Amino acid sequence: MCEVSRDEHQITDVERCSVLAENGVLLVVNQSRVQPPLSVVLATVLYCAEFITAAVLCSMYRKTDDLVWMGFSIAFMLVPAILIQLTLTFIHRDLGRDRPLVLFLHLLLLGPVIRCFEALVVYFKAGKKEEPYVTISRKYSLKKGQKMPMEWEIGQTERILATHRNAFKRTAVIQAFLGSTPQLTLQLYATIQEKYVLHIRLALMVITLISITYGALVCSVLAIQIRYDEYKVRLRPPAYLCMIVWRVLEIATRVTALVLFTTALPHWVILVGMVNLLFFFFLPWGEFWARKGSLTENVEKNFSKLGTTVVLSMFTLLYACINIFCWSAVQLDLTHRELIERKQRWDRLAMYYSCRFVENFLLITLWYFFKSDFYEYVCAPLLAVQLLICYSLAVLFMLLFYQFCHPCRRLFKHNVHDCLHCICCLRGNSEKRGKPPSYSTAATLVLTPEEPLELLDPQNSQRPDLTQPMGSRETDIVDDILEAA
Repeated sequence: MCEVSRDEHQITDVERCSVLAENGVLLVVNQSRVQPPLSVVLATVLYCAEFITAAVLCSMYRKTDDLVWMGFSIAFMLVPAILIQLTLTFIHRDLGRDRPLVLFLHLLLLGPVIRCFEALVVYFKAGKKEEPYVTISRKYSLKKGQKMPMEWEIGQTERILATHRNAFKRTAVIQAFLGSTPQLTLQLYATIQEKYVLHIRLALMVITLISITYGALVCSVLAIQIRYDEYKVRLRPPAYLCMIVWRVLEIATRVTALVLFTTALPHWVILVGMVNLLFFFFLPWGEFWARKGSLTENVEKNFSKLGTTVVLSMFTLLYACINIFCWSAVQLDLTHRELIERKQRWDRLAMYYSCRFVENFLLITLWYFFKSDFYEYVCAPLLAVQLLICYSLAVLFMLLFYQFCHPCRRLFKHNVHDCLHCICCLRGNSEKRGKPPSYSTAATLVLTPEEPLELLDPQNSQRPDLTQPMGSRETDIVDDILEAA
């Protein structure tokens, strides 16, 4: 197998593999270890913690006769839980299988728990060391009744774990933006209105903020993996740290601005929310109709046109809910097989954050002029400035991520440095002569299947000799891209 150069002057965070043909046989090799399903465990823990905390808080609301808070809390607790059960059942295709216990647990809203238990059982049974796969020809040469080799059993185990990770990443996004974000907004609003902090309410707000941040991270990582599916994506700790700070500041500032505006003008917030929801919901459909495209047929083979439309509408609704609170990191393309547009749209990124900053500024300004007497004990100008600074810091960390921490930054045709250079430092061609190239164009690689090997690895431009036995480095293949998050 051939890899992209790993030195610091080339692509350091991504690796590209090529499947070589030897005597008409495709060689599939995987010498990595089976990764523990940590994302499955984390998503399950967040789901259970939020559900239990919300249930305890609802019981307290019932004792104090706060029926309005109790009703909304129950709704924001049950709606995402039901959608998560349907998602897990749909991905694992349990309706066509004889699994009454699993379906019964899904009815009890305990589907994530049993799925997490299944993933852990599969992982511990498989062992931690994964042996190499054999060639595809060997699979078909197995005689009937012969025992399956250990390497194929482990390969099946890895595919099962990948299915669990794939399912729980989607449930984490559903939990974050259909349950945690409205729950956090509601509880923060209730805290301000009641003018005191309950410990259980504070715990629920912390859990929901963690859940939203994790869901936003999953969106960002999935967007990278889908756009660069030919590469092994490895996010380093600084990249995760930068994304966490970016997402926490962005989400916390957005929720606080909405809550403050709601305390001053409670009826107008419905208009703001509906305008945001309808705009982002109909944006992908408007582009779909403008392109005169046809619905993708790969959502589910057994679905009719109506069923496909319903599934795509639910997917678009989730996309709209994400964009109300933070950048979704993806652009929908309803005509594409994966429903995701692969091109990096810097113009949309800049437009989104510019418009969101202006909207937050207007919300905070309206709150400042129409705030209630409760905020006389708070320095309102300082709070407004702090919120705007926090959102500006979120944008700054986002730019730092795309400029320095993005694992595929070397593959960008244009980077943040180029955009800022064109906007702020545009000069004549005569002044550019003799200057070194910009950061992103100095080692830019274009992601095309026809890329010459010399461009992928200038220091290793010799093509491999297929007649010689493959070395240890040449027999390494990248792991499943879904395990990178």
